[in-house]
Amino acid sequence: MAISRRTFLKTSIATAVVAGGGLMVYPASKFFDDEDVEVIPHASHWGPFNAIVKAGVLVGIQPRKELDAMPTEMLTEGLIGRVYDKTRVKYPMVRASYLADPKGDTKPHLRGKEPFVRVSWETALSLVAGAIQTTATDHGNEAIFSSSYGGWSHAGLMRPQVLQGRFFNLIGGQSTTTGDYSGGASQVILPHVIGDMEVYSPQTAWPVIKENTEIFVLIGCDPWKNNRIEFRVADHQMYPHWKQFAEDGIKFISINPQRTRTDDELDAEWVKIVPNTDTALFLAMAQHVYVNDLHDTSYLDRYTVGADKYIDHLMGKTDGVVKSPEWAAKITGISVEDIQAMAIKFATSKTQFAAGWSLQRADHGEMIHWAIINFAAMLGKIGKPGEGVGFSWHYGNGGMPQSGKTLPIGLSQGKNPVSAVCPASRISEMLMNPGKTFTRDGIEYTYPDVKMVYNAGNNLLSHQQDTNQLIAALNDKVDTFVCQDPWWCASSRYADIVLPATSTLERDDLSSGGTYSNDKIYAMRQVIQPYGESLDDFEIFRRLAEIFNVEDKFTEGLSFDEILKRAYKASSATLSFDEFWKNGVALLPVPQEANQWVRHGDFYQDPEKSPLHTTSGKIELYCQDIANFDVKNCPPMPTFLEPFEYLGNAKPNEVHVVSPHPYMRLHSQLANTEVRKYESVQGRQYVLINDKDAEKHGIRSGQLVEIFNERGRVIAGAKVSDQIMPGVISLEEGAWLQFDSQGRCNSGAINVLTSGKASSDLSQATTANTCLAYIQRCRDPESPNLAFEPPRIVTVDTDIRIDKVNTTLGTEVEVTAQSVGEALFYQRCTMCHSAKDPKQYTKTQWHGITKSMFPRAGLNPLEREEVMAFLEANAKDAQ
Repeated sequence: MAISRRTFLKTSIATAVVAGGGLMVYPASKFFDDEDVEVIPHASHWGPFNAIVKAGVLVGIQPRKELDAMPTEMLTEGLIGRVYDKTRVKYPMVRASYLADPKGDTKPHLRGKEPFVRVSWETALSLVAGAIQTTATDHGNEAIFSSSYGGWSHAGLMRPQVLQGRFFNLIGGQSTTTGDYSGGASQVILPHVIGDMEVYSPQTAWPVIKENTEIFVLIGCDPWKNNRIEFRVADHQMYPHWKQFAEDGIKFISINPQRTRTDDELDAEWVKIVPNTDTALFLAMAQHVYVNDLHDTSYLDRYTVGADKYIDHLMGKTDGVVKSPEWAAKITGISVEDIQAMAIKFATSKTQFAAGWSLQRADHGEMIHWAIINFAAMLGKIGKPGEGVGFSWHYGNGGMPQSGKTLPIGLSQGKNPVSAVCPASRISEMLMNPGKTFTRDGIEYTYPDVKMVYNAGNNLLSHQQDTNQLIAALNDKVDTFVCQDPWWCASSRYADIVLPATSTLERDDLSSGGTYSNDKIYAMRQVIQPYGESLDDFEIFRRLAEIFNVEDKFTEGLSFDEILKRAYKASSATLSFDEFWKNGVALLPVPQEANQWVRHGDFYQDPEKSPLHTTSGKIELYCQDIANFDVKNCPPMPTFLEPFEYLGNAKPNEVHVVSPHPYMRLHSQLANTEVRKYESVQGRQYVLINDKDAEKHGIRSGQLVEIFNERGRVIAGAKVSDQIMPGVISLEEGAWLQFDSQGRCNSGAINVLTSGKASSDLSQATTANTCLAYIQRCRDPESPNLAFEPPRIVTVDTDIRIDKVNTTLGTEVEVTAQSVGEALFYQRCTMCHSAKDPKQYTKTQWHGITKSMFPRAGLNPLEREEVMAFLEANAKDAQ
């Protein structure tokens, strides 16, 4: 085949980029006048930037310092470096045994082990369509399960899980997840306690903190690390303010098993605590301020309910156990004197509590954030300027003043005809127990009988706990596993059909930033042509919609460009689309009054006029709603319940394994890039181990170690340090999978070790941070880490012929009449995740949740009234 000069040049440059060790980072002041060079604005979870393209090949990037206060290595090296990586899926692929007999014995036990066969897009989509049609015909649409809940694959409007939901909802629906891994326990309990999910809520504006706060308490919270990325586009606006807080004399105290990057940057006092025991600490501090008459009785009377029951619990009147500092010291590992001193210090200072989500990813995780709220309420702090509680300081640059503007409105998912759901962290449980009933937030559900899993833009085999259990469940119960992804991540490796999606650099899109400030709209302009034969997610689902005769409904008769322009027009931006597209950003001004906004401030100023969205309208120290649910493993007030695994019940030589978010990647994203050189040990995920523990086990920094328990075994690289307490090791989540012949993950993936148990029957959330294991020197690694080697690809000699699928699902969907509010809800409130079932929340809770939901949905006042009327008529407590 003849090769054009441009194609030859493009290939040569791409080869040179890879061979040369990566791409260039250009200073913001660099001006490009070469006619062969294009400067194209784009944006990502890691920040906005200009892509530098030469002859159609990405050769470097230029951070936009005017938009990003602190570009990170994840942007300048990782995001760009992975584009031409060998881990890219270049073509549609099908697992060999599945292709050989797609309707017969596909040998699912060979997933992750056998080679793939390259096929055409026509063949791949025919196989996918056939599996969808067969599954729905034989078992119903609820047998098709979407594991694509997350939306973290890229920062744009056209996220794959939204497009997947839109497509499937047009052909009868699919079973979906509910809740998430991140804040799964708290997003269920906190609406009952304080009227909002809190974990996804804006925080007090930074000028208020600067002017008022004396002590800032970080509890399992590392904003310096976690704010490096955002769900949309990170611009790192809070970092200068964090530094200014410390320079102005705000005292930072960090309660954590390990010292964090935030602690170092802000010179925080480090208080070491046994993992999973924070509830006991805050109970004891509450008891100490009560017996020393440091609590605020008038605040409790006016702003809370249940104080009498809670105080009785603190004093041991309900169970005979006084929750004193002496009691807590034996559990937490913090001395009696330190517990007492902290309680008094917090009570007598203007104190802001900031708790991370890691705390509640644990057995009985519902208790910890509630215990912090109760303690802060005992001190009379919630709602006061620069004081109180916040559960999102580490996410979305919490603390930035809010613009209050309307953001671009993309395609919606619409209403899902299937009502079956599975809590995000219970997928293995669902697969193994079809038809089993479970409760979540007081509602009873039934697990669907899943035969097909569709995974788009999400690394299921990285997220889900107890990886070996998940793989066994997939192999035993699932007939077809489809993965739509740009890379050979673990989920691609274990799939039957792999559809190569483009990276964001190979498509156009829109995004916004920051998560709470909402003060910018970004153009994500296509930088390079699709790699190999990859297609963007919109095009993949458009082609599937065409096969099922619902293309016009999927696209609404619009081209992709028209959809983007419509989305931008619906926002508050005043810049013309053409100017916006050229410049790459449209700024949304933040009103001056936003600088003085206080979380829960309206409630504190006038609790009668601005009640919380709880049943009582107040902070519920004891919650009657939870009591009425009668969930045996979730009491109606904060209670320390012994975790199923922690240092308090550990066997000799067991250590507690915590699994924080990584510093140099987003979950499993960027694991396949050169940024891992900053942290990896012998090419593997590092594990942080205390120097005394290392000496005990004969381990030195740089050596390989084996970590194991009854659920699995992993090999990791040791980093010995005094920055983690004895008895605890830290293994960041998100490493890619690669099992050796002994069944050990040779890459250090933490979820091989974590438990699949639920936090409680209230939330059904993950318990990833409740994990014990053993650690020892690894002396017999079988190979280097091979997680980033593509699977073996084989060719077949004969033509692959797949019969045309007789698709009927699109014509079988019945369209039912909807009220104006119902239509708006399913049209405008499903652009990030699938729509919440209205019955999942009470009328009062919906009023709280929609405060942040409605602006993002771009609803005007009349539309908001219509949607709220629909939600109230169908809420949990609707008559």
